[in-house]
Amino acid sequence: MEEDVSSAMSTPAMLFRFAIMVLGSSLLGIVAANTVLEAHQAIACSVFLAIILGTLFFWGFRLAIAFIGLSVLIFTNSMDIPTFVESSSLEVILFLVGMMIVVGALRDLGFFTWIVQLLVSMPNITGTKFITMTAVSSALLACAVDEVTSIIFISTLVFQVCDRLKLNPVPYILICVLCTNVGSAGTMMGNPVGIFIGTKAGLTFGDFIQWAFPIMLAALAVTVAFTLFYYRRDLRQFDINLKERLARNLSLVPVVDVPYKQGLILLVATIAIIASHHQLENWFDLKKNSILLIAPLICSGVVMIWRRDRARHYVEHEVDWWTLIFFMLLFAIAGTLAHTHVDLVMADYFSSVCGTSHQVLVPFILIVSAIGSAFIDNVIFVAAFCPVIEQLSASIKDLPLWWALLFGACFGGNITMIGSTANIVALGMLEKRSHVHMGFFQWFKVGAAAALLAMLVAWGALALLTPFMPDRYAQISFNRAVAVGEQSFENKLVTFPAAVARQAGEPFQLAGVSPEEHLCLILTAVNAPEESPAVYAYLPKDSQPAATALDKQPGTLYFSGAMTTVDGRNYLNCTQVKLEPPPKK
Repeated sequence: MEEDVSSAMSTPAMLFRFAIMVLGSSLLGIVAANTVLEAHQAIACSVFLAIILGTLFFWGFRLAIAFIGLSVLIFTNSMDIPTFVESSSLEVILFLVGMMIVVGALRDLGFFTWIVQLLVSMPNITGTKFITMTAVSSALLACAVDEVTSIIFISTLVFQVCDRLKLNPVPYILICVLCTNVGSAGTMMGNPVGIFIGTKAGLTFGDFIQWAFPIMLAALAVTVAFTLFYYRRDLRQFDINLKERLARNLSLVPVVDVPYKQGLILLVATIAIIASHHQLENWFDLKKNSILLIAPLICSGVVMIWRRDRARHYVEHEVDWWTLIFFMLLFAIAGTLAHTHVDLVMADYFSSVCGTSHQVLVPFILIVSAIGSAFIDNVIFVAAFCPVIEQLSASIKDLPLWWALLFGACFGGNITMIGSTANIVALGMLEKRSHVHMGFFQWFKVGAAAALLAMLVAWGALALLTPFMPDRYAQISFNRAVAVGEQSFENKLVTFPAAVARQAGEPFQLAGVSPEEHLCLILTAVNAPEESPAVYAYLPKDSQPAATALDKQPGTLYFSGAMTTVDGRNYLNCTQVKLEPPPKK
């Protein structure tokens, strides 16, 4: 639908929007280059803003704009080919390809039709019971496959029921799509931002089930309750019309026998492999999330062999190559923000404004990502925010920040009618099937309130759960550790690669640190020349084995402590330290 709008745009209108896009992005680059950023950083920000404006003004041409933006980055030497390959997140793209093929097979095998039949054949059905079960099913189905597939099949059911009962389908479609967006935050499979955040943050399927899924269920319950109350009059009319239809011995919709078992087995097998990926990776000594990312490829490969007469159809028609290529280029362009260290500038700015307190950072990230996702594809904002959170994690527990980004991006899609792909698909079906056009404010007054309630639930839940979330080692470079200067790592686990240049022979410089209780080592970057920056690290005496190991072979230092600069020298007072092989990424 959006592609058709872009294609039908008049030439003057297209030129006007193009001028705004070019001028806006160029102005940002010029101002940034003359204030806080250097040239390559300014170009990276300018191109990224052009992508944002391009999706607003030229949704149908967003892929072409991404092609041009990537070319500008490479031509200006703001990005090189290795950075493009590394940042394009090919593993995420392949995960989505595999899931799309599996979803296509599920559609062929009648699995979604079976779900619809289960909903419509509920005993003692009422309007409240019907829409509650339908909305919850839509949310849970989004967790298992994706939000777009879920809303397509659930909307089909809603249209059938509303046609039979001669009801306005708008309230029921809106309830279902709002719940679908909420449900898409429950697992990493419900939304592209889930798998992207999972890979960037090193989160497992189990992490999502443990932390994100319960919060999603609480937000879903609030969303269902609010929307049922808001549309209580429509639900009463549902009951009246249903009673009249049943009094005439007419069924709600025809129920047919669907051979669903093969589809159910395929879905259960796919989810089982994804759910057990962490254990399988440990058994086979594979890097973290290796099985997770190839699980859909395994299942889709089996599907294409099993249903070989449909294999080409699945690849050519079920996989949305247009969107996936756009995602790949978007991830690469967002990676330029990290490559040019714009993420460091943004992280320092956020830290100066919000500090390093979860009580401030979590709601800030929730609000910013929600507002951004209300008007722009949430993948764009998540791609831009991930490097910033990676930098913030060097001084603060990172899990609450990642979950705040996830919930803000998914729940924020409910604010406006263009906030998520599921919204656009549902509205397109509504116009096609019922010839009903929903106004912006008609959606906004319901969606914004529902999103606000869901975000308040997420904020409260994260505030309660943050003390129980484990801290994880933040991996920073040696140069980054030196450049930071004074910084506290007392309540944060940090790791960076280092080598022991020599044991310091000079007096100890920090108060409270004595030769009787501490070792003083001079650490440098691995394979660094003699004049390179160094860190004077004070280690507890019981860490002598770690110091000896570092002296014999450069490795990775894991520590918690405080970094202090005295007379131009960097001193690291470690309260705990260990040396182990680097964690599997």
